[in-house]
Amino acid sequence: MDPSLTNADLAPVPMAKRTWSTWNIAALWIGMAVCIPTYTMASSLISGGMSWWQALIVVLLGNIIVLIPMTLNAHPGTAYGIPFPVLLRASFGTRGSNVAALLRGVVACGWFGIQTWIGGAAIYGTLAMLFSWDLEKASMLPVLGISLAQFASFMAFWLLNCIFIWKGMESIKWLEVFSAPFLLIVGVLLMAWAVNRANGFGPLFAQPSTFKTSADFWLAFAGGVTAMVGFWSTLSLNIPDFSRYAKNQRSQIIGQAIGLPPTMAFYSFIGIVVTSATVIIFGEAIWDPVEVINRIGSPVLSCVALIALAVATLSTNIAANVVSPANDFSNLFPKHISFRIGGMITAVIGILIMPWKLLESPDGYIFTWLIGYSALLGPIAGIMIADYFVLRKKHLEVDELYRVKGIYTYHGGFSIAALLAFVCAVAPNLPGFLAQIDVLESIPTWLKWIYAQAWFVGFALGFLLYLVFRKISPVAIRRSF
Repeated sequence: MDPSLTNADLAPVPMAKRTWSTWNIAALWIGMAVCIPTYTMASSLISGGMSWWQALIVVLLGNIIVLIPMTLNAHPGTAYGIPFPVLLRASFGTRGSNVAALLRGVVACGWFGIQTWIGGAAIYGTLAMLFSWDLEKASMLPVLGISLAQFASFMAFWLLNCIFIWKGMESIKWLEVFSAPFLLIVGVLLMAWAVNRANGFGPLFAQPSTFKTSADFWLAFAGGVTAMVGFWSTLSLNIPDFSRYAKNQRSQIIGQAIGLPPTMAFYSFIGIVVTSATVIIFGEAIWDPVEVINRIGSPVLSCVALIALAVATLSTNIAANVVSPANDFSNLFPKHISFRIGGMITAVIGILIMPWKLLESPDGYIFTWLIGYSALLGPIAGIMIADYFVLRKKHLEVDELYRVKGIYTYHGGFSIAALLAFVCAVAPNLPGFLAQIDVLESIPTWLKWIYAQAWFVGFALGFLLYLVFRKISPVAIRRSF
């Protein structure tokens, strides 16, 4: 193995350390899925015109769909014990893998900052309630635009994340196992409180769909499903970072099936129930669980609930937004960047992007954000699955993945077939994205439909074009057997 392509964190996990059971994998997903974005996931769908049950179907369907590439890309991780950026070398090349890995890593850095701000907000909310702080009277820090107490709460939660980054994967495994049942119990208790206070499920359950035409509904439905797929399209790529620790394929497949779609649907349902009840309890629909908890009226119950939200955000942030960029940055310079250092780079970027400013975007930013980056990640997933399952028939020469001059070197370390397939697969979604962010004033309706299904379009084109381009440039396929 070439030292420029490996270190202790990127090397294959030995069999003795592949100890994650079905429950560990399921707990991983429960811990990641139970978070504030999941709680509020149905809000944009309902405000966009859907009824509560239509929104819930969209959430469930999107997560069932994304489970397919999730389990497929997890297979090589479990089979060979290799992480995501190393697996990318088979299709993108030993150096080209950095292109796809960094695209995934940059998205994770953005999410890390956002989730850290949300966790810090839960800490701030707890302290503000205990000490009767008034945000309207607080002085805002120059440049940052937030109060000193808010920034201190943000940094406190940031440091808590750093502790788990420094302790490594075993601490993450412990965190997910601990938090999964705790978070589910707290969610059920919050729902029970809301139903009891409202004497029922509230008016949202009687609210019908408000779409004027079936075409409007199906466009929103397509965009909603794509957004749900986009929510975990990041993890559908770097799932080998976790599945490499699984005991066997059965553990990773069943664990993910148990942990992902049911939890996402259930926690979104809790968000719908509680929000619907707030219309009766407080006279308005409140989708932000932090605000709901602050209005409960019992300092003890509110503190427990806010601590639960902080734990939920921590478990999601560490697993979903640290592990991947830590390995991705390590893949850039394995000799100098370990998992710890890569994780700390992610954490520092999470501060520099000032996530509280990202969250000032207009309503619907999640859909622009989710569908936008799914247009980038869908093609990568298609290329990876086509390479591993169709071309290589699940066979990899693991030692060659760690050699500068080997069968996965392609052209100077870059796979032209994969990179060209990626660019061509992203291109059809570009007009829709530019229109979404108001760079283009108007585009044809058919381009809007393409963008509404960005992940699916990108995945299909990446899958097919990679197979075509690999036929033209079959380097490393015949030599890998």
